Amino acid sequence: MRSWGEGMEFNLLGMRLGPRALIWVALLAFTAAFILITALLVASNLLNFTATLPLTLTGVGIYAAAIAIFARIGFGSIARLEHLALTDSLSKLPNRRALHLQIRETASPEDEVAVALIDLDGFKMVNDVYGHAIGDQLIKEIARILKEICTDEATAYRLGGDEFAITMIGPLAATLLEGISRRFLERLAQPIAIEDRRIAIGASIGLSRGKPEGGQSSSELLRRADVAMYVSKRGGKMRCTAFKADFDRDLEAVRDLDEEMRVALANGQFRVHYQPLVDANDGTIVAVESLIRWERPGGRNIGPNVFIPVAEETGLINAIGLWVLRQACNDALSWNGIKLSVNISAAQLRNPEFPIQLGQIMEETGFPPELLELEITETSLVLDPAVAERSLEVIRSFGVNVALDDFGTGYASIGFLRQFRFEKLKLDRSLVIDSTEDESSRAMMLSSISMARALGMNVTAEGVETEDQADMVRSAGCDQIQGWLYYRPMPAAEIEQHLSPSQAPAIKSDIRRRA
Repeated sequence: MRSWGEGMEFNLLGMRLGPRALIWVALLAFTAAFILITALLVASNLLNFTATLPLTLTGVGIYAAAIAIFARIGFGSIARLEHLALTDSLSKLPNRRALHLQIRETASPEDEVAVALIDLDGFKMVNDVYGHAIGDQLIKEIARILKEICTDEATAYRLGGDEFAITMIGPLAATLLEGISRRFLERLAQPIAIEDRRIAIGASIGLSRGKPEGGQSSSELLRRADVAMYVSKRGGKMRCTAFKADFDRDLEAVRDLDEEMRVALANGQFRVHYQPLVDANDGTIVAVESLIRWERPGGRNIGPNVFIPVAEETGLINAIGLWVLRQACNDALSWNGIKLSVNISAAQLRNPEFPIQLGQIMEETGFPPELLELEITETSLVLDPAVAERSLEVIRSFGVNVALDDFGTGYASIGFLRQFRFEKLKLDRSLVIDSTEDESSRAMMLSSISMARALGMNVTAEGVETEDQADMVRSAGCDQIQGWLYYRPMPAAEIEQHLSPSQAPAIKSDIRRRA
């Protein structure tokens, strides 16, 4: 890599000059001006050159000394400025500009260039919980670890925020860099000591490789590594993923689907269906869960399991989620005494504006807050527990209940349940199905129900499809049952007929089949 700052350029009369060249131009101009003025003075007989020779020589000596001092100070200052321009001020690692400069100036056309893009997982939570001072110290420690792992084989950079990069140039660069990346992940498996704290932090890494002769610039290699890094995040984090051409095609598909969803939201193509929840003892409907459907033109339907993750990734989930909440509140106004459950995504819960928007929707629609129940998943809480807790406090202040959805598939602990004080626990469908065939799963389900009871929570069993499953969850102590055995999701217009006294659902199989 060439010396610090040689990438800085200035424009002088159409010429692109580096800082050192600019200083030489200034010195030459200064010298030329001095010589010209002296010559003019002599030529005009304003100076007796012979009589003033000692004075002239003294002046020339002082001028030369001044020029030398000026050059030394100037070049020293430029060197420091160049160094600052290519160094991250916090971590003292080279920055993004230095990365591009090294690859451009060091790699020959035949060299293999490998880039690893590192994004820290959970860094925002560190800032929220411990403060930015601790976050800054953590960045410095991560930089130290990277330099230690890279040794002289590779170069580590801080790109900004919680993003770092590593580059290697030469034979087998990609293979060697993958090994360095995996050693870094192994190091992060242990908490990092910052003052008197031990902070757990993870990382997702994307890898890319290429050769300058193949047209892969440093910017393109960084872009590919960034795409691969997000694949690592979606795959569960704490892993490194090498870029594949398929990733770009997947990215294009995501962009296309995002554009379609934006059009669908603007043109009213989304619909809300409702699946009733029944009382476990008498089978009467006590609540409904809102479920979004997308009626695409031409009948080409895509399930929520496909488009919701894309909406979460692109940020459109906030607008879609608010639309569902408003529509569901309007639909359920006439269903007296029936609770309305609405799913809230992790992105919505992390949005500090969401509780305010929720309050505005309830005020606009007039929906009773005590009949509204928001369902969140364990993942939403694990990603950012501090922010989630603040949002839930505001939500509960409105009188809205909060349920933990899909329990049994994630990370929730007893401490987590006590911290967030859910009003309801919804057992995941997989736990219900496995409990009919596996003793350990049944024991887990029974212990979950007992724990919920001890914490004052109601319990709902999801995905019940057979009589045996219904009998099992009922005898285990579930309060409510949800599943196709009783009702499938249906449009709002069909809900009311099942709420009328003459058509209240019972647990008889012929009633279930008709529903």
